Amino acid sequence: MKKRKIIIAVSGASGVNIGLKTLTLLPSYIEKHFISTQHSEIVLDKEMDITIHKNTDISASIASGSFNSDAMLIAPCSMNTLAKIACGISDNLVTRCASVMIKEQKKLILAPREMPFSAIALENMQKLARIGVVIAPPVMAYYSEQQTLDEMENFIIGKWFDLLNIENNLYKRWE
Repeated sequence: MKKRKIIIAVSGASGVNIGLKTLTLLPSYIEKHFISTQHSEIVLDKEMDITIHKNTDISASIASGSFNSDAMLIAPCSMNTLAKIACGISDNLVTRCASVMIKEQKKLILAPREMPFSAIALENMQKLARIGVVIAPPVMAYYSEQQTLDEMENFIIGKWFDLLNIENNLYKRWE
């Protein structure tokens, strides 16, 4: 059986920890690729079984449709990155990989982190949603009775895993 390949990228500064936590919770049977920020690179390289790509390396293997990634999650996704993806701008590895996911009709999940959303951001989200991109901001639900920040993050990550068809018990489900 082919090992699933999933790309996790972070863009913007606020909320980077949830993207990194998502990466750490991915099951070992998944081939993990991470597009790194400068600060996360050193720790991840030493502590995790992942392939780390620099955002400036537009020639990385994952930038090609023939690499055959299964899905990509950008968490958090800055409004700048979301706007570039919506306009087809591929000026770094994150936006190039997102463009490849769209053209190859693979799952692309964006977790925009800004609030409130401007009308321009909402138009960009709608444009992307119309072509099949999943817009899944880090929003918690109260039915799962989270008590701590860790539990809130697990709920959000669990919902993203559900979208990626990754079985998980990260949150209490609706009964």
